[in-house]
Amino acid sequence: MTNLTATKSYKFRLYPTKEQQRLIDMTIGHCRFVYNYSLGKQLEQDWYYKRVEEMVQQGYFPRNNWKGRLFNKYEAIKALPELKKHYPFLKEVDAIALQAAIETLGRAFERRYKKLGGRPHFKSKHHRVQSYTTKKIAGNIRIEGSHIRLPKLGLVKMAKSREVIGEIKTATIKRTATEKYFVSITCKTKATPLSRVEKKIGLDMGLKDFAITSDGEKINNPKCFSRSEKRLAFLQKSLSRKQTGSSNYRKAKLKVARQHERIRNQRNDFLHKLSSRLISENQVIAIEDLSIQEMLCDKHYAKGISDASWYGFRVMLEYKAGWYGRQIVIAPRGYASSQICSVCGEKNPLVKRLSLREWVCPHCKTEHDRDINASRNLQKLA
Repeated sequence: MTNLTATKSYKFRLYPTKEQQRLIDMTIGHCRFVYNYSLGKQLEQDWYYKRVEEMVQQGYFPRNNWKGRLFNKYEAIKALPELKKHYPFLKEVDAIALQAAIETLGRAFERRYKKLGGRPHFKSKHHRVQSYTTKKIAGNIRIEGSHIRLPKLGLVKMAKSREVIGEIKTATIKRTATEKYFVSITCKTKATPLSRVEKKIGLDMGLKDFAITSDGEKINNPKCFSRSEKRLAFLQKSLSRKQTGSSNYRKAKLKVARQHERIRNQRNDFLHKLSSRLISENQVIAIEDLSIQEMLCDKHYAKGISDASWYGFRVMLEYKAGWYGRQIVIAPRGYASSQICSVCGEKNPLVKRLSLREWVCPHCKTEHDRDINASRNLQKLA
């Protein structure tokens, strides 16, 4: 276990100077330009291939001589020097960041070709988070006290809250909608497994209670969005009354972005603390594979499900389990954990109704709390 490696990320807030802010904003824009340019070229090739193929089927041409080629990120990266001749402004920013933008597009096309995702979309400068990624080559990224050295930017002041452990691989610089700058440093380091414990637990996710454990503990749902919904509605209403593009409009828009950021920070704080506690206390954690996309189609529960962020919680459990030598067991989708009696194993189809919170097993006469019974069934999978 001690020889295993783990990938960890460290996020710090940056405090760049005015000139460094200008360079960061410029690099983000140029990376977006290269990404959209390469995407446009590939979509143009795909369009010509499809049009010629249609004309072949209609009998206008005997065969399709237009070579429909898949996106090749290596060829696109090799074409960057020629692209810089036509667009000299690309020379002003970090060349590695431009290459990383094309690699990001390449990964998106790979997912499409494997039918794991849809067609890549053009990047917009109006998205709430703007970022670019650069790689460490020959020590161009390193921590120096309370500063970080980045390509083209030099030393940038940061709020260093903890030590960065491991070999730095990449750095992603982000500008948020609240006009703050952050850096996410990805490192390769040795896994540090926690001491083994014999405890196994099942988790049943809910809305009234965020999670119910097989021990009978009901973890309260913080409902971060619901608690701030009135304030957010007030700010959005104020924004709608401002003239678009005016100074007051920008101020009101910033207030809305800060409220969204506050909600997001509250939710992430809760999820991180809970996932860390569960990982440290249990060797095996069993959870259900929820079809969240389908559940979001229900207009009565969609807002609460989004606010709970079950998938984000699952992701945290999985990568922290990899860090600390724990195991996450995923119950198969459709596993009726709430309908099965955790004592005798008999299935009661009447429990399918969400309104039935407590029930008695018709076979063994055991009284069940719906959620605790579901978590105990999940614990058996562990």
